[in-house]
Amino acid sequence: MIQTVMVTGSSGTVGTALVLELISQGYNVIPLDIKPSMWDKNINKKTVLHDLRKPLESLKNRKTPDIIIHLASNARVHDLVVDPQKALDNYIMTHNILEYARLNNIKRFVFSSSREVYGESRTNIKRKEDSTHVTRIKSPYTASKFASEALIHSYDECYGIKPVIVRLSNVYGRFDVSERAVPLFIYYAKRDRTINIFGAEKQLDFTYTDDAINGLIRITKRFDKIAPETLNITLGKGTKIIDVAKIIIKELNSKSKLVIGDKRTGEISTFIANIAKADELLGYIPKVSVKEGIKKNIEWYLEAMSNRRVYESQIRDLKRRGWA
Repeated sequence: MIQTVMVTGSSGTVGTALVLELISQGYNVIPLDIKPSMWDKNINKKTVLHDLRKPLESLKNRKTPDIIIHLASNARVHDLVVDPQKALDNYIMTHNILEYARLNNIKRFVFSSSREVYGESRTNIKRKEDSTHVTRIKSPYTASKFASEALIHSYDECYGIKPVIVRLSNVYGRFDVSERAVPLFIYYAKRDRTINIFGAEKQLDFTYTDDAINGLIRITKRFDKIAPETLNITLGKGTKIIDVAKIIIKELNSKSKLVIGDKRTGEISTFIANIAKADELLGYIPKVSVKEGIKKNIEWYLEAMSNRRVYESQIRDLKRRGWA
């Protein structure tokens, strides 16, 4: 029976929402992240601060979780093209958390992988979980996820650590004021600034936070019945990134103009997931359309940005990139 859940990357967008939902459902949660949570004081009090690039020796005297949900990652595709060391860090983090599981006899492991492992797709072709191949890898970030999946399977074969690998896609929503596409577009649209789109035909599977969390909670509840398994947890529909920007501009009554540029190195142009297996095994059915999700996201964002500490966090990230 699963009672105690460790969540790595607990201070991030998905991690924060997941920890809050797990706690609300009565689970004992061990949040683990390299940085404190800026969203919830109670999570922050519980958070184990640890750099997963290092072994988890400091956790020897803590309660051993029944399951690990490993979300922690350097997650910007283009960033890892610029600095591929961050891709190696992703692999090392996965290795270290698996070693913690092995040494503490933890047999349940959920890994947050990515739609990037599928490579480029043809328009409107929905990708099934078995349609990956090493030759389709387009970036160091993708390689780090693909290699981590391979390592996880090896720990199943050698040490009996059963995995559920979850492939997410463009999760957006609460607890995100970063420089990812949706919060960045909201930031620019609110100020009537030009929005740059990298690839006119870019069409991706945008997934609202609540749907992603719903999938992860269902996996936690049904883990012993479905593991080992790989599942797409997405909306299952494609939306052009240019249309995402247009929805944001319209919702904010913005005067922002769109400038279309070339697709950036390492990024894929088209991805839509086939989510039939998640429906069959979990009863997973996403509920939030892109239009509805963006409206919810804007409402949350505008309220969040009234907090000076949150506002300064986004400005700091944008200035670091020269985008503020």
